[in-house]
Amino acid sequence: MNPERLLRRFLEYVAIETTSVEGVSEYPSSPGQLRLGQRIVQELRQLGLQEVEQDPHGLVWASLPANVDPPGPTIALLAHLDTSPEAPGGPVRPQVIRSYQGGPIPLPGDPSKILRPEENPELTRMVGKTLITSDGTTLLGADDKTGLAILVETAAHLVENPQIRHGTIRLLFTCDEEIGRGVDFVELDRLGAQVAYTLDGTGAYAIDTETFSADQAIITITGRNIHPSIAKGRMVNALRVLGELLAQFPLEELSPESTEGRQGFIHPYWVEGGVGKVVLRVLLRDFQTPRLQEYARFLYQAAAHAQSLFPGSSVEVAITPQYRNMADGLAKEPRAVAFAQKALDRLGRTARLTFVRGGTDGARLTEMGLPTPNLSTGQYNPHSFLEWACLDEMVDTVAWVVSLAELWASAEG
Repeated sequence: MNPERLLRRFLEYVAIETTSVEGVSEYPSSPGQLRLGQRIVQELRQLGLQEVEQDPHGLVWASLPANVDPPGPTIALLAHLDTSPEAPGGPVRPQVIRSYQGGPIPLPGDPSKILRPEENPELTRMVGKTLITSDGTTLLGADDKTGLAILVETAAHLVENPQIRHGTIRLLFTCDEEIGRGVDFVELDRLGAQVAYTLDGTGAYAIDTETFSADQAIITITGRNIHPSIAKGRMVNALRVLGELLAQFPLEELSPESTEGRQGFIHPYWVEGGVGKVVLRVLLRDFQTPRLQEYARFLYQAAAHAQSLFPGSSVEVAITPQYRNMADGLAKEPRAVAFAQKALDRLGRTARLTFVRGGTDGARLTEMGLPTPNLSTGQYNPHSFLEWACLDEMVDTVAWVVSLAELWASAEG
């Protein structure tokens, strides 16, 4: 492996801001995703991969032909180009800490932001390793630029080492994953794979085999605006309606702040508007898909109650499915997870089967019929100013994916 080249790729990728933008019709939702995709296209072509293309939607496709006969099943490897809109995505000023000696890590751009081992217990096993953080004023972009760098480095390693046996490998770099649109324009027939893996997981040596099932609710509250000097009996303040609505949300039972493990939640996360109109976005999440219907009923009832308290107001709830728990779909191809476990075992590591309180492109692909577990990439604290990554674990993931490709090369279709 080439750790320094992998690090250089990662640092170059995080330098390109690719924050996705909710509520716009364009795909991808931000121009930086196109720029980063174009850069990756150039790199893949220089490596000699085939069918390298950035399609009209900004998705980047490429193929690494099999070097064995028969070639075994075609596998696909995916990562996403965008970063979360939940915090500023640039300009990223990365901090590289070589041979970490333990203890707290101050982020140089904001003295109030410090990575502390007591709050990040993973740091206790990072002594001697190379870590990367932002300066504390933006995301690092490790979610998912660790995955991008790992996939391109994996392709480079296989091209440079033709003695490593592998079947046909399809690479796909998606856009707008962070806003639930990552595979909107993915055609499974074109991908042509029997199994796929997303490189988009936190931690190391973990295989995500379950995700939340997820819906999004958009609640539109319409009031009646008029100058406050003549408002008596005429104004209907949409913000006050919003307050009554939010007061009904079950903070202690169904909020992200009070749940863990396989517990679901109802999460209001974005609001915009004023007296005349307010738009609220709400995430509905649960590992048991039928419970999403219960959450939807709660929102309809809460909306009706809030509206009844303010005559003249209107509260409309629109719910859109996002993705479903991948667990059921993975059962259709048991080798997807079993081979990932075996590939890591061959490297002297033991894989952890985990569930993720979120979703990936793999959840939607699995729902569409392509079994797609998610592999960890050495990223930590996603969607946070305190996001960081471990280069050593990224290197290990490259080796893991190479081992996985070898296993599938010897499998029967």
